Amino acid sequence: MQADSSLLEAIQQRSSWRSFDGQQVPETTCAELRALLDAPPTGPFGGNVRLGLIAANAEQRGGAKLGTYGVIKGAPLFMAGVIEDEGHALEDFGYIFEWALLHATRLGLCSCWLGGTFKRASFGQALAAGPSEIVPAITPLGFPKRRRTVVDTVFRWGAGSKKRKRWSELFFDASLQPLERNEDCNLSTALEMVRLAPSASNHQPWRLLRDPASTERFHLFMVRKPGYQKRFAVDLQRIDMGIAMCHFDLTTLALGCPGRWQLAPELVDQAPPDGQYVASWSADVQVADASS
Repeated sequence: MQADSSLLEAIQQRSSWRSFDGQQVPETTCAELRALLDAPPTGPFGGNVRLGLIAANAEQRGGAKLGTYGVIKGAPLFMAGVIEDEGHALEDFGYIFEWALLHATRLGLCSCWLGGTFKRASFGQALAAGPSEIVPAITPLGFPKRRRTVVDTVFRWGAGSKKRKRWSELFFDASLQPLERNEDCNLSTALEMVRLAPSASNHQPWRLLRDPASTERFHLFMVRKPGYQKRFAVDLQRIDMGIAMCHFDLTTLALGCPGRWQLAPELVDQAPPDGQYVASWSADVQVADASS
């Protein structure tokens, strides 16, 4: 994934929209987005997502009968993705789909993560999903209606979309004491971009612990909302982990302090209460020029 500071602006500007004005997206915008979707990054665990744009107009989408149970109104386009259902597929999907969604935001389009309120089979049909592929989530794309519909307003209220947890609830040192934000630290900025990330029902299940041996290493954990996993066909909180990882990577890349995610549970001494280990991030080591 390449550094792109405009995506940091997209992280801070984006909000979820379910009410659209029905205006068609210009073909130049669609073409630019399609070019990006044709070459997405690989997920942090090595998974690949096949992404595509799907017209809301029935005559343009080859007969697949889409549906969002009345949640989305007026969207001219949808973006969806399929991935092989194995290993860390959901984390990889969250990472790659959020990357794509932020590019759509950068292009001036509004969106909304949908993980449960859509007809999964019909979107899979539209993208010719294979028997071992799944469609974990989709998003509408388009331009916002001047006033949100009642359904949109109710969903935003129910999810607490404007609220985000405090730093003291999300980020900790090795002794599980809350981290304080350092405005001059690039990694603090990366943590703040994680705090702003979208998540299913805005539960923000991610927790990040700073490694005691290095200020440039963090361990990511998932703290589940009890009972939430059973409500949907896919594990949405695993997708949330991928979204958080994407925001961290995009920020560190844009600020010139890239790193990588790896599975290294042996480095972890402690975990937050009820925390499930996901991955560890370490800054890339700057190797000195051998000629110096």
